[in-house]
Amino acid sequence: MDQDSSEDDDTAPQARAPARPIRSTVALDGDGSCIAEARQLAAMFLVRARTEYGLPVSARALDLTQLVVSELVTNARKYAPGPVLMDLRIVDALVEVEVWDSDPVLPVARAADAQRVGQHGLEIVRAVSRGFEAQREPVGKRITARIALTDGPDTDVTGGGPLRT
Repeated sequence: MDQDSSEDDDTAPQARAPARPIRSTVALDGDGSCIAEARQLAAMFLVRARTEYGLPVSARALDLTQLVVSELVTNARKYAPGPVLMDLRIVDALVEVEVWDSDPVLPVARAADAQRVGQHGLEIVRAVSRGFEAQREPVGKRITARIALTDGPDTDVTGGGPLRT
């Protein structure tokens, strides 16, 4: 039997482009366990992107994504009544973490204060993210943070963008 071989045998395997965008959306009930649940779901999402689709996902990206998820879900749970929606997407070389809650008040970054205990979540999210948006919705608000999937040579240790000298 003849085999049609249109591929070179010596080519390295490459990441498969998914037929559909890689995405996961979950409704969290807003109780105390939802933060840990959200972190675990984010980790599983990125592991799936790596194993099923062959996408490069660094350990640092996994850790930063869990940190961002933890901060955003904690704030939603703390300031908004009711459920929290979390949407995770792979867009280009980034993971987008989007959290919706019912409170229409947009978060505001506070001035840096080394003496302040707590309330540094937004500062942390903005520092480790490649992009950050907060927008009002007809009901509530939607916060989106974008984190690089890999550690590029032009990123600083926090992931917040190009190195500055």
